[in-house]
Amino acid sequence: MKKVLSVLLALMMLAACGTVFAEQEARKIETPADADEWIATLFGEHPEELEDAWAMVPEVKTALAASGGMKTLAAQLAALGAAEKISPAYMKEIQGFQAFFVPCKFAAAAIDLVLYVQDGAIAGVQTGVYSGKEEENESEDRISKELNLPVPAMDGELPGILTLPTGDGPFPAVVLVHGSGPNDMDETIGNVKPFRDLAEGLAAKGVAVYRYDKRTYTFGMKMAENHQGTLMEETVDDAVAAVQLLAQQDQIDASRIYVLGHSLGGNAIPMIDKMLKEQPASACGYVMMAGSPRNLGELMREQYEFLFTVQPELMEQAQMDKEAILSDLDRLNDLDSLTDDDMVQGVYAPYWKWLAEYDQLKMAEEITKPVLVLQGEEDWQVTMKDFGIWKEAFGDRENWTMISYPGLIHAMTPGVMNEASLNYTKAEKVDEKVIGDIADFILAQAE
Repeated sequence: MKKVLSVLLALMMLAACGTVFAEQEARKIETPADADEWIATLFGEHPEELEDAWAMVPEVKTALAASGGMKTLAAQLAALGAAEKISPAYMKEIQGFQAFFVPCKFAAAAIDLVLYVQDGAIAGVQTGVYSGKEEENESEDRISKELNLPVPAMDGELPGILTLPTGDGPFPAVVLVHGSGPNDMDETIGNVKPFRDLAEGLAAKGVAVYRYDKRTYTFGMKMAENHQGTLMEETVDDAVAAVQLLAQQDQIDASRIYVLGHSLGGNAIPMIDKMLKEQPASACGYVMMAGSPRNLGELMREQYEFLFTVQPELMEQAQMDKEAILSDLDRLNDLDSLTDDDMVQGVYAPYWKWLAEYDQLKMAEEITKPVLVLQGEEDWQVTMKDFGIWKEAFGDRENWTMISYPGLIHAMTPGVMNEASLNYTKAEKVDEKVIGDIADFILAQAE
């Protein structure tokens, strides 16, 4: 399922999947060499040639047209700087698809471009964690253990890591819940890894951290087959299950488990709280990190409007893209006219209809546990307007604490608003003050 990866990363994810598609006079991707040629064209002078020359499933064609086409994807990738090394593609079988991984090292960041292929046709284009060989710069010296999260609905599990403080425990703990897009357990955004930073930083301060690959990252293509999917399947169900899993660990104090939601994960916190109240293990507090109280469609429109003001280099093409994207978003104003198979910004209508019924601001009134709201003042994706709404609604409640940070962007890393997605090309870390404030909040409640 495609979320707003093009907004958050300035990289496009076209995770659409169709089991049947029309015959077409177009080339198929059948070997790694074909994938290499496809990528070479993407980085060439005429990336738009890919749209007609190579086979794609109809859903991808639709999503691609709504997102601005291959030229826009290539322009967005150019924000990562010059391509310094494009390694040969290699193929894996993933849930019935051929997935061609192409490790790409740019001047500002290293990523994998992953081509999901069904019967030779492109069924999705996704960014992933760089798999090429490079020297690791991990500073994590915490005690970590693999702790995979079972997902019965997918007949599988999500890879996860529990990072522990030194000592015997049991420790207070926090579950990290991803924002939009098919995120890995580090919530890798370009060259930034906020969830890894939080795991390392909080464990050093005495708080255990559990992070796991998001369902749309591990089972993305399979999930795309379900046109009825909502935020529940994408995010909420796994967050609730993660708390139950964590409560069963000997090193964890089951009475001191917190949930931290970033971005869309922050939006989901009120629903997560509601669902946890029905479970054996509940959370004793929440952190909303750059979460919004507003409707996602409204937020996306605002994000796109901003992006087009800071991308003058696209000029005429950008204006065409803007009109197409905003026109697509206009369809959210009449959800009743959409069928379950209709897509808006690459996402099926039932997802949008569920969000239209979900009022996180109203539901947050039912949260009785401590809540910490964190906001970067340079964040263009979830802005100080959102922070102001939270503050006006709950600023006078004893169980709510709100902190904003000058000079920090959406990932709680240093940055400048007008540099937009270029901020993610820099290898910045989550600010130490943010980590300290989260640790203080958790430890203060953990009596």
